[in-house]
Amino acid sequence: MEKWVVMAKKADFQKIGKEFGIDPVVARLIRNRDVEGMDDIRSYLCGTLDDIPSPWLLKDMKKATEILSAKINAGAKIRIIGDYDIDGVTATYILLTGLKRLGANVDTYIPDRIKDGYGLHSQLVEKAAADGVDTIVTCDNGIAASQEIALAKKGGMTVIVTDHHEIPYEDTEQGRVWIIPQADAVINPKQPGCGYPNKNICGAVVAWKLIWSLYETYGIDRDEILEFSEAAAVATVGDVMDLQGENRIIVKEGLKRLPHTGNQGFQALIEANGLTGERITAYHVGFVLGPCINASGRLDTASRALSLLCTKNWDQAAKAAGDLVALNQSRKAMTEEGRDKAVDLIEQSGLSKDRVLVVYLPECHESLAGIIAGRLREKYYKPVFVLTKAENGVKGSGRSIEAYSMYEELVKCSDLLEQFGGHPMAAGLSLKEENVEIFRRKLNELCTLTESELTPKITIDVPMPISYLSRELTEQLSVLEPFGKGNTKPLFAQKGLRVLNLRILGKNQNVAKMKLVDASGASVDAVYFGQALEFQSYVQQKETVSVTYYPEINVYQGRETLQAVIRNYM
Repeated sequence: MEKWVVMAKKADFQKIGKEFGIDPVVARLIRNRDVEGMDDIRSYLCGTLDDIPSPWLLKDMKKATEILSAKINAGAKIRIIGDYDIDGVTATYILLTGLKRLGANVDTYIPDRIKDGYGLHSQLVEKAAADGVDTIVTCDNGIAASQEIALAKKGGMTVIVTDHHEIPYEDTEQGRVWIIPQADAVINPKQPGCGYPNKNICGAVVAWKLIWSLYETYGIDRDEILEFSEAAAVATVGDVMDLQGENRIIVKEGLKRLPHTGNQGFQALIEANGLTGERITAYHVGFVLGPCINASGRLDTASRALSLLCTKNWDQAAKAAGDLVALNQSRKAMTEEGRDKAVDLIEQSGLSKDRVLVVYLPECHESLAGIIAGRLREKYYKPVFVLTKAENGVKGSGRSIEAYSMYEELVKCSDLLEQFGGHPMAAGLSLKEENVEIFRRKLNELCTLTESELTPKITIDVPMPISYLSRELTEQLSVLEPFGKGNTKPLFAQKGLRVLNLRILGKNQNVAKMKLVDASGASVDAVYFGQALEFQSYVQQKETVSVTYYPEINVYQGRETLQAVIRNYM
């Protein structure tokens, strides 16, 4: 059962509408996205890359820039150690391209998900030492690698950490103690004492900021700095960062540039997915392009995705992009199979009674654990951990709900874990097989989630009658884009609607088309995507229904019509 709530944030919507030439409904939608004050509204509507914070505000940025400048000038051997997901791959691409542009003696190593695991492990430090590496630069990892960094320092290496993950800590009798690695420079906006205003940038944006400061130091043209905005935008969407403030500007500007990108790899991936000539949206990055980049690190090696982004040869790019699309198709099929097995296990074993789901699928490919956890969270609206058998013990990924900080809950179970890290909404972990059941029980014993917090909340922006809908208002909604986490697509609602001319379409019977008519006789074409037969059955038992919806312009055979896309009904 869902709980529908109406957002009730207040402002003078008429005045805002007049000031910016927008419908008062659009003004209300902007306020609902926690944007208030004329300056912030102006930045939301008109902000450009000129408005984002300076990289020099990041703690240790000056130190890192000075160290790297000296290392580049001395020809010292630098190794970038990245991560195998979309954020880590794009961060590695940005650092590698930027440092090479400055003449650095630099190479990269992206850990193998299965062989190496996440982050900077001791074997990677030992390999770097054996290869004569002078300086390690991490990206999208490193903040939780205090021991490994101490090992590198003991071996005489310089270490610079660029990361955005939560800072590890211990709760002691004296209070919370932050555990920050003793690297030569640590760039992470979440660390105590960092004055950077946006604490929620992704790893690729942290990496971009470091290259930005280096390019400024070397007097490189600003246009070259901004060439990385496309990669930064892709990583921000792909790593599901909040699309607010700086992040929203980066994504908005990066998406504008993406259809005409000079990067051969991005061009080839756009073409391989049939998006050439299209307007690229955050949806395309999150659900079409991004998963192809991620599939490389999941089912093969992330170095394939990195090679795609780095290549300047069109034939190589086209082949690599085609391979990634094929890999992603395999990944989708394996994900569906894993999800179905997990649902069977939950339903048949009594796990469904748990408030925190811990599902052990020994045979599941460990790279798919996070995606399957996300699917289960959608189905059950509970925090979910999916665990799989690994070479040494058990590995897993978790996906959370708003009321449950996954990272903080893992800290409470750290005595059962070999390794863990992440965010409030997602985490990764490893543990011994004999601890799996103890871990499940402990998480649930410690869980304080209430029934209310475990009820999906549908937040309605405006209870708006369909009679108010117009083409002009619908087109104006585009000023709110890009949509994503923290800047969701608008959701309207109306009660007491009659459903006429309902018909089911699609080979999987997953589309319902109809006309919605309100009490005044106003009507609009509407469509529902999902369990269309269930929807039909529900509607047939009711005189009228309540729906949440968003409006869009539907284009079919060259004809444009206004339609409401139904999201929820009751």
